[in-house]
Amino acid sequence: MLGTSCMVPTKERNVQGIFVDFKGDGLLFDCGEGTQRQMNIAGINRNRIRKIFITHWHGDHVAGLIGLLQTISNNENPQKVMLFGPRDTKERIAHLMRSVSFEDNRMELEVKEINPNGVEKVSEAEEYYVEAAYLDHKIPCLGYSLVEKDKRKINMAKAKKLGLREGPLIGKLQAGHSVNFKGATITPDDVSHIEKGKKIAIILDTLPCKNAYDLAKEADLLIAESAYTSDLEEKSLEYKHMTTKHAALIATTANVKKLIITHFSQRYKTAKELEEEIKTFFPNSQAAFDFMKIKL
Repeated sequence: MLGTSCMVPTKERNVQGIFVDFKGDGLLFDCGEGTQRQMNIAGINRNRIRKIFITHWHGDHVAGLIGLLQTISNNENPQKVMLFGPRDTKERIAHLMRSVSFEDNRMELEVKEINPNGVEKVSEAEEYYVEAAYLDHKIPCLGYSLVEKDKRKINMAKAKKLGLREGPLIGKLQAGHSVNFKGATITPDDVSHIEKGKKIAIILDTLPCKNAYDLAKEADLLIAESAYTSDLEEKSLEYKHMTTKHAALIATTANVKKLIITHFSQRYKTAKELEEEIKTFFPNSQAAFDFMKIKL
């Protein structure tokens, strides 16, 4: 968690940025002002970033982008970066790139504008995919879910009882194909089981809405904004930000395993009050803090 504040950073909290490391593949969700420095403090190499997912174009979620892109571009052999965002992202990125002078832009930046109808898959890799859907904010705003693909796990003890050893036949079974061995047909279910992949949902800057529930469904971890405590619901409705009660309602209804709240209003000097309240609504929850690490 590279930043846990709303629009205004505080002494304790930077603005939004969430870095996910998926087996060395770096995914950055939002890039508020100061995100590069937060990454330095956290010991995260910027060269690990392969994909950037923007929720929306309010400054506290994107003001660090131009500096980050320029720093990556300054590398001798910069990595390719894919940037995803809501409608109008290509135009905004074009303006952003013209706002500073890139003396030698060596970076390959691919911008993908997302305009999903409900929850849609927007990016896919070998072992995971990312879904996105529009939320209910004052400007176009996306929520995301990162889903690890299910894996078939071989039980080598069962395989050895059938005479199988490591090799091509095991590979075919792990890929979900039946094999013939010594005149018998062995199916994947005979020697393996499906291990369900983990899921992280990231829902910021919104009021509760259908897409938020759908993105969060059955998530192992839901990272959700809780800008206010529940007594400030009127303010939350005015600015289209969630309270602790809203976040807990999504987590409960969507059958989420663990809830982390973030994106706190500057009115709260610490997150103690927010954490105490969220635990009354959803016990397996915690308030995020800058540089917090969560391992699934």
